[in-house]
Amino acid sequence: MPPVSEALTLARPDRVSGVQPPQRSGPNPDLSPQGGGELQASLAAKPERLILGVAGSALGRPWRPRLDAAGDARALAIAQGHGHPDILARVLAGRGVTHETAVAHLDPTVRALMPEPFTLQGMEAAVARLVRAIEARETVAIFGDYDVDGACSAALLAGFLDAAGCPRLIHIPDRIFEGYGPNIAAIEILKRQGATLLVCVDCGTTSHGPLAQARALGLDAIVIDHHQAPEVLPEAIVVNPNRLDDLSGLGQLCAAGVVMMVMVALNRALRERGFWTGDRPAPDLLTALDLVALATVADVAPLIGLNRAFVIKGLGAMRARLRPGLTALIDCARLNEPPRPYHLGFLLGPRINAGGRIGDASLGAKLLLCGDPDEAARIAAELDRLNGERRLVEKAALESAQKMVLEAQAIESERSVIIAGAEDWHPGVIGLVAARLRERFDRPAFAIAFAGEMGTGSGRSIPGVDLGGAVRNATEAGLLEKGGGHAMAAGITLRRDQLAAFRDFLEVQIGPSVAAARADASLKVDAVLTAAGATPEIVHLIEKAGPFNSGNSEPIIVVPGHRVEQVSEIGDGHLRMCLTGDDGGKLEAFAFGALGRPLGDAILAARGERAHVAGHLTLDRWGGGERVRLRVLDIAHAGLRRS
Repeated sequence: MPPVSEALTLARPDRVSGVQPPQRSGPNPDLSPQGGGELQASLAAKPERLILGVAGSALGRPWRPRLDAAGDARALAIAQGHGHPDILARVLAGRGVTHETAVAHLDPTVRALMPEPFTLQGMEAAVARLVRAIEARETVAIFGDYDVDGACSAALLAGFLDAAGCPRLIHIPDRIFEGYGPNIAAIEILKRQGATLLVCVDCGTTSHGPLAQARALGLDAIVIDHHQAPEVLPEAIVVNPNRLDDLSGLGQLCAAGVVMMVMVALNRALRERGFWTGDRPAPDLLTALDLVALATVADVAPLIGLNRAFVIKGLGAMRARLRPGLTALIDCARLNEPPRPYHLGFLLGPRINAGGRIGDASLGAKLLLCGDPDEAARIAAELDRLNGERRLVEKAALESAQKMVLEAQAIESERSVIIAGAEDWHPGVIGLVAARLRERFDRPAFAIAFAGEMGTGSGRSIPGVDLGGAVRNATEAGLLEKGGGHAMAAGITLRRDQLAAFRDFLEVQIGPSVAAARADASLKVDAVLTAAGATPEIVHLIEKAGPFNSGNSEPIIVVPGHRVEQVSEIGDGHLRMCLTGDDGGKLEAFAFGALGRPLGDAILAARGERAHVAGHLTLDRWGGGERVRLRVLDIAHAGLRRS
């Protein structure tokens, strides 16, 4: 490994080790209207503290060090107190870790971080009712959501009931014909099939009507959920850390995480009653953390505290390949390295979601519960096929949505929230379209699929803007037929004639927070590395602070003043390039989905030129070896002449 001092921007933001101040040749407007700048002057400037003088990148963002003076002090304390290399210390400090918490952060355990499950409101009543059902061998109906969190939650609870010998049913609603959450028709069918207890997972918190009907039919109901809750709860036992009277502090859990908490409490209660025996052993809940990890990452729950422990231990369980369904999905996705959060979010999660988006919504839960490797391979192959179809459907809808927004740019550019809708969009991909619109236009976005006068919409937010709260308020104000969600994502049902009022309502509700969030949208840089310094050893060091995802953000590394060479298009709109340093060091880099967008335009304009390139370092483990690659996020003109 090269000496850290040769490759990194560490101790002070105004010193870039191993990088010389560039000779200015003037900004390149194709790359950045404000890029470049005198290196030493810009880095020393206060209060800007710009990295490499980048005040405006290709994406219009200033680049600033993640750590302020207090963060520098935390990093120094971690490095000196624990003997960690500077880059690891700075990555830890940039994620709020202190000298006192560093050891626990680097080795989190579920045992140490698991709170008392009964601190959750409703837990005692839910466990008592489930114990009664298990001991009496009642038929329990599990009603899940059609996304990854719903499928994992349903599979978790079903697996526990199977171990207890308790009969169970699973119903995952059809996204188009049934919509989100429990519905009366499905509940009536479950009742006729013999269910006496209905358990809603990842849904049900706002389902007053259907759960009232369940009660009228003689079904007891339990809701295990995490979505934002109204002041008045439905007629059910509700275990949801985001209900207004819950003081557990576990609101960051996804639904599968809450289900795991219920299983821990239920397991204990059954053990205390002597239920588990040699012939009927208690399930090993640690092996079930693979599903909790998958749901946590796919639902973009923050990787802090207990969530982080769930994911670390769950990835370990996943690597053991003990669950035939997940093993088949991993193989079908051609994942040839130990799974990481990136794989869960971008390879495995989309395939499970594909069934609920454009196919059979129950396929995901069936796969996760499947114990037969051959049947698991068949289901995984079908989900893989559906995922391919989903990509085509999504691409068509996204092109239509982007065209719609760009044609209305004069109006939309003044709005805080992007809203696009059409008759011919598939309801199964609108969440993905909303996410792409948010990325493209850097503000919260909704995509709505209309069918006549009614529309089903999905929204995605930006950090610092509570979209779920705004949707809940709009629903209570009568502007939506139905709505719910959490801070970063929400779903809505509305009439076409409600659209304008809903749009205006959002401008008032979240306009100020959107403006504040966008004004602070600088790129927070963790370190500056040359291509030669970007070694596998450095990446392994950085990974010690992981796993990275929402709430424990992946470190951003800048490769300074390297020549952008061998730019080529690969796949569907991706760009590959080589970054070459003056010392001959080379780093392969990829910009996914960049072609035809500002980032792709800037990369193409930089061919043969020197540029500062920001991104995430990854390891390609193909063929048994390890190669470092950069996943490009942004690029800025380096102010260096071609030589």
